[in-house]
Amino acid sequence: MDPLSQVFAALADPTRRAILERLADGEATVNQLAEPFTMSLQAVSKHLKVLEAAGLVGRGRDAQYRPARHNGERLGTASAWLDDYRVFWEGSFDRLDAHLKSLIPKEKQS
Repeated sequence: MDPLSQVFAALADPTRRAILERLADGEATVNQLAEPFTMSLQAVSKHLKVLEAAGLVGRGRDAQYRPARHNGERLGTASAWLDDYRVFWEGSFDRLDAHLKSLIPKEKQS
């Protein structure tokens, strides 16, 4: 799977998006990340592995702990890809707006 597809696949899950939101505040261990969820530590670890494989999360080493940290580079790549489409759609809506206004008689446009 290409890197961009991995990012979007990882972001498709709301739990993984919540984990990324938490990591935006700083590093966290699996135990800390699991606190707000009603799932096992193993399930949170699996979510972290998907995020890590997509390049959205990195893991450090602090004694026996392996805190996770947010890696925004891949998220930036996805955002840039989406921005290209935002520009396209904004231009399309602007052209549609101009076309619709051209259909209204001049005396009714005020």
